[in-house]
Order: sequence, then structure tokens, then C-alpha cells
Amino acid sequence: MRVIVFSWEYPPASVGGLASHVYDLTLAMAQQGDDIHVITRGNAGTPEYENVHGVHVYRVNPFRVSSADFITWVMQLNLAMLERALPLLQELGEVDIVHAHDWLVTYAAKVLKHTYKLPLLSTIHATEWGRHNGLHNNIQRHISDIEWWLTYESWRVICCSYYMQGQLKHIFQLPEDKLRVIPNGVDPENFRYDSQSLVKRLQYAAPMEKIVYYMGRLVPEKGVQVLIDAIPKILQYQPNTKFVIAGTGPFEGELKQKADQRGVAHRIYFTGYVDDKTRNSLYHFADVAVFPSLYEPFGIVALEAMAAKTPVVVSDNGGLGEIVEHGVNGMKAYTGNANSLADNILHILMDPLSARKIQERAYQEVVEKYHWSGIAQKTRQVYQEVVDAHRMAPWRQQAKGKLMGKLVRVH
Repeated sequence: MRVIVFSWEYPPASVGGLASHVYDLTLAMAQQGDDIHVITRGNAGTPEYENVHGVHVYRVNPFRVSSADFITWVMQLNLAMLERALPLLQELGEVDIVHAHDWLVTYAAKVLKHTYKLPLLSTIHATEWGRHNGLHNNIQRHISDIEWWLTYESWRVICCSYYMQGQLKHIFQLPEDKLRVIPNGVDPENFRYDSQSLVKRLQYAAPMEKIVYYMGRLVPEKGVQVLIDAIPKILQYQPNTKFVIAGTGPFEGELKQKADQRGVAHRIYFTGYVDDKTRNSLYHFADVAVFPSLYEPFGIVALEAMAAKTPVVVSDNGGLGEIVEHGVNGMKAYTGNANSLADNILHILMDPLSARKIQERAYQEVVEKYHWSGIAQKTRQVYQEVVDAHRMAPWRQQAKGKLMGKLVRVH
């Protein structure tokens, strides 16, 4: 099946988890024989085109004119994507489906859908309403409207958890038969510990110290402030504990200020940005990985920790609550409750036998339920469902004929 994928993130351009999702999913689909063409934004030093293990990747840059705001920049990005997509369609001659990831590529995806009468499928990874616990200004309302527009234009909408399915039904009034739940995935091979790595445990903690590790963006909805509030209680019972917080984000300054106010700054190491090798090493160094999100559509970082055989403590929220079964493959704390979070972290730190059983069960589930090969198969089933529906629709008949001098295949 030939697919055009629009995503504003693709490695090395990465803001959150979208880049790794698109990379791993498209790679797995290409390995299964699909012809995948990703159109994404460029970064300094990245090639305009490259073949990434069978995935065709085309990078574009927004027009080099001033942008009044982020919304304007997004529109310029979509125009640049279209400038690449239109000749690409002529080169390919035939495309089965267009797959759009999140609202930032809505305009380009919609134009291809209606110009070429191609079926459009979207994946909604998060919502503006969910990120901000409501819509509080015109920009947020505008973004939410575009999200709704993308779901309206899509033949099917994929989301990563039943939590997100419920949110999309509630916010956008989507019918359940339009939604498909497919979880994110992880490849355990990517999280094996490299004993030859230059990253050493002593760079982050003393030999006698236990490590509590957070990896992710530093934004309010990730709940790192709850972890900082939990530290005094943890130190009361486990004084030789180091808290390694890896990642960057606009909330970093406030978190450091909170750490000072709580008197625990000396026990926290804010690493800033870490590359994949350092991330993986820290998973293996850690005694427990903690993800105390206040809003989390899925929580792929929890899968990463489980794949690295690191016990996890998560908030019982969103997709995290679906991944983790309390006391079986991880521990769940009440969302936003520092006391509950501390208790669950202490359980892992103070009961190594339980921690070992949890990490073994978690790794087994990652291999059986969340490997990217299985996720790719489920995604292709949705593709086929959409293509079959498109084949039966009168609307597709309008695609017959010549387009810019080349025939567009109609199945």
C-alpha cells in the first residue's frame, strides 16, 4: 500500500513523542512491505530527501517570511508541505491513502484529500483541550477548531488509548464507529544497555545513592512539580536517593524554584536535553522511573522504561492508567497527589523483590502487546478498512481521469 504521511515532527526534529512515533511506525510498516512517503519539516543540516531504512522522507521549511505568531508559521509550513506533495503525487502516479498526524498538518492533508479525492486518515495524539484542561483563550479555541476539522475530514481517526477515545467523543462529538484505538509501541531492542557507553552512573549519582528518574518534557501537565513535592517524604525514609530529571521545557525555571523552596534542590539533578544513548543508560541506572502526569493521552515513556526493565511508578491518569496494572507491571499513584506518589516510589525502593517481579512482568507485556510490528499490522488493517470504504464510495469516481498529465489510479 502506498501512503503519504504528514507529520510536523520526524527525527531529528523532535518536540515531544510524535517524532519517535512516526519514525517507528513508518519503519515497521515499510518493513512489512508498504511504500511510505513522509513529508515533514526540515532542520538545519538535514537533507531534503533521504531513504530511512525503506521510508522515503521529504523535509521542507516554512516560507522565509516573518511569522506574526505560531499559527501563521503553521500555515506557512503547510504551504511548503503542499509544494512538495503536489509534484510528489505526479512522480508517484498513484497513492492509496493520506495519513495526517495531529492538527499542525491539517491544511495540507485536506487539500490533498479534496484535490485528488484521496481517503484521509488521521491520528490524534493529544488535544488542546486536554493539554490545558479546557480552552482559555482564542488561540487555544482556534487550535481546537482545527483539531475538530481534521477529525471531521478523516474517514477514520486513530487514537492511542481508550482515554483518548472518550475525550475525542466528548470534545468533538465523534461517533464511536469512526474511532480506532491503537496503542503506541516500543522496540525493546532499542533499549538494551550498552556496556560500552561513555555514559557512566557516577556522572549522576554516588554509588550508594538510589536513582529516581524522570524523562520527558518540562511542562505543567507532566506533573514534575508533584514529584518535587513528594521528595521530602521519600528522603525521610530513603535519604540516599538522587532524583534525575531529564528533559527541557518552558516549566524548567519554575521547577527549579520549587525545588529550592522545598529545600531539596541539592538532591535533584536537572540534566537538560539528553540524547537517546544517555536516555537509555539512565533507564538502566535508575531504580525506578516516575511519570506523574496530570494529562497523558498515552505515555510512551512508560513503555520505554518497561522495555529497559526499569520499574515504573505512574499517575493513574489517561493512557498511563491503561498501560499499568497496579502492583503487577508497575505502581499507580493518585493523580496530583504527592503523598500517594511518594508511597508508591518508596514501595519500589524498599521492596527489591517486588520491584524485580514488576519489571519482569512489564518487560514481558512490552514484548507481547506493544512491539511496533504488531502496531503496524493494526494500523494497516485500518488503512485497508478506509481504502475499501473509499472504493465503494461514489465520491471516488470523481478521481478518474487525467490530473496534470498523469493518470491517478482508482482502485
